[in-house]
Amino acid sequence: MSGRVHLTMHGQVAQVTLSHPGKFNAMSRAMWRELKAVFEDLQGRADIRCVIVAGESGHFCAGGDIAEYPDFRFDEVALRAFHEDEVWGGLGAMLACDLPLLAQIEGNCMGAGVEMASCCDIRVASAGARFGAPIAKLGFPMAPREAALVAREAGAATAREMLLEAAVFDATEMKARGFLNTVLPDGTLTSAVLARAQRIVALSPQAARLNKQALRATQGAAAPTGDGAFRYADSAEHREGITAFLAKRPAVF
Repeated sequence: MSGRVHLTMHGQVAQVTLSHPGKFNAMSRAMWRELKAVFEDLQGRADIRCVIVAGESGHFCAGGDIAEYPDFRFDEVALRAFHEDEVWGGLGAMLACDLPLLAQIEGNCMGAGVEMASCCDIRVASAGARFGAPIAKLGFPMAPREAALVAREAGAATAREMLLEAAVFDATEMKARGFLNTVLPDGTLTSAVLARAQRIVALSPQAARLNKQALRATQGAAAPTGDGAFRYADSAEHREGITAFLAKRPAVF
């Protein structure tokens, strides 16, 4: 099973749920494509006033589905297409959505999870949530536009620690650093986020869309991707990092 992105409705609130059982909702390629399709659909809907983005079974998203990586990551053209078309296709659709987006974060929020949370307007987490992007252990960097997104939302210092030290932070620390709006006791997150969404629903939908557009305009364009950004595709460290992870052994760089 390659995972799914589910769309459910609570009146005028849409909930987008990441579901990949047994993998802490790690994003497969199919899920990235579904994420794009879901948000492109939501952008055109007049009956929805707010979107909650959540994960299934106690976790937000543990990153990418590494089991798929050997199929494409070691070829530069395929790697670029994955990040620019599939991953950024999903993230870009979230960023372009004029509806208010609430991130409901619990458990693991790693790599792709941090990226998707960074696309949301308001981020609420349970006390037990954990945040990071320890992909240096896998021998590859975060793609340029994704790194720029995380640095903008989480802060450059936090992004550097996540990417250069493989640092993992708890929810309290991420709130102190300005990434999270609210941290709640475990077990109270779902009802609190839905109540917050309902408060947004009661406000002007036109104002929400115009505010989203204005705020997006202040952020400027995302960082461009350099021609050599994915030349590491066939490198020894890239292969070793992913091979070691799949073999459940420490990588030797």
